[in-house]
Amino acid sequence: MNLLLLLGIPLLTAVLVLMSRNQQQVKWVSFAGASVQLILSLALYYYFQKASASGATGMLFQQTYSWFPTWGINFHVGVDGIALAMILLTAFVVLAGVLVSWNVEKMTKEFYFLLILLSFGAYGFFISLDLFILFFFLEIAVIPKYLLIGIWGSGKKEYSANKLALMLMGGSALVLVGLLGVYFSGEERTFDLIKLSQLHLSPLTQKICFPLLFIGFGVFTALFPFHTWVPDGHSSAPTAGSMFLAGISMKLGGYGCLRVATFMMPDAAHQYAPYIIVLSSIAILYGAFATMMQKDLKYINAYSSISHCGFVLLGIGMLTKTALTGAVMQMVSHGLMTALFFAVIGMVYQRTHTRQVNEMGGLMKSMPFITTILFIVGLCSLGLPGLSGFVAEMTVFMGAWQNPGMFYRIATIAACMSIVVTAVYILRAIGKTAMGPIKEEFKNLPDASWNEKLAAGVLLAGILAIGLAPFWLNDLITPGTEIIINKLTGK
Repeated sequence: MNLLLLLGIPLLTAVLVLMSRNQQQVKWVSFAGASVQLILSLALYYYFQKASASGATGMLFQQTYSWFPTWGINFHVGVDGIALAMILLTAFVVLAGVLVSWNVEKMTKEFYFLLILLSFGAYGFFISLDLFILFFFLEIAVIPKYLLIGIWGSGKKEYSANKLALMLMGGSALVLVGLLGVYFSGEERTFDLIKLSQLHLSPLTQKICFPLLFIGFGVFTALFPFHTWVPDGHSSAPTAGSMFLAGISMKLGGYGCLRVATFMMPDAAHQYAPYIIVLSSIAILYGAFATMMQKDLKYINAYSSISHCGFVLLGIGMLTKTALTGAVMQMVSHGLMTALFFAVIGMVYQRTHTRQVNEMGGLMKSMPFITTILFIVGLCSLGLPGLSGFVAEMTVFMGAWQNPGMFYRIATIAACMSIVVTAVYILRAIGKTAMGPIKEEFKNLPDASWNEKLAAGVLLAGILAIGLAPFWLNDLITPGTEIIINKLTGK
């Protein structure tokens, strides 16, 4: 399996989009490219499982090309189960994002080009085993988001786009400083993640560079108190932009915190773990209670994303095998769930021209398909058994509870309390939107079109695949988390 195909297909699609002559060509080329990405990611999963069954372990399908040997920079790629889970998530969200954007009329070619460019950056980030290349792809995933919000957004779109860009660029700057600190303090001048993980970085290097890397990546995944870009960015972004932001971009941060900071600097991970647990617990509870105060559907999903991403960081901070596995499962689950939530909100807004919960009601009567999906994704968000949210959060809780000590138990209980708050705001928002008497102007609204049904079906398939049969994802992720745990325990 050649991992460069994951980069080549989006690049080819982007070029073909720019060469398209009209809007229909742009849309169908983008749809074809996104479909090939999904097929390719499923093929990668098949070959990965086949290789694993034959006894292969660690990073598979590795390729290395010398790029800047003087500085020890190589184009080194490879995947394990954790990276593959993120690649599958990206492929599902990309296809759904292309489909829900079918009615975009303003600068259609440029819009789809930026969407495809985002997927290129995400795939490159997840397969990179050279930290300089990883940082390069992280930057590629920032600029398109600024343009998507600034040009195609709504509300305070210029303010939101600038705030998002400045916050994420600030996080990227911290990541770069941390990576350079690791590079210049190592025994060997290299950015290779595998080689660096085999070295024992000095305690001083770990103490200084770990917080730089963890906070830098944490900005992307709504680490408290660097989360303030999330509500504004999500609320102003176009539907597909919100799906990419919450479904993929916020996962770049969680993946970086786990793969780079925690894996490379195990001593510092143990040292800073209590601070990570405290900040993630605050994010979980703050995000849940702040969501209760929101009346706008997009703000509800944005603030709830702060809470749900807190579970990712909590799982990483707990430093147990089960908790780390739960953190990765939560990244995949939340990516699918929140992308579907934003897609449905976009469908509702396109028809009602409002996102205010108090201005809607009874939409089940006119839009049964859309509101049914809204119910399902809401139940997934509050952790209903049978859906991916329950599996992921329960795995984090079980892993967190494995840590003995009152501090860890209190943090776990505090995080569990958010489930009750989540149930309150989700059921209230969905109930007011879908149930009750319907307003006269909403009685004849059209239900979902074919492209919207297909987008919802793609994401819903992923949610149900994890919720009803979580073993495949657990088995995929566990070998990767075992390697990280062995590094953390010094085995």
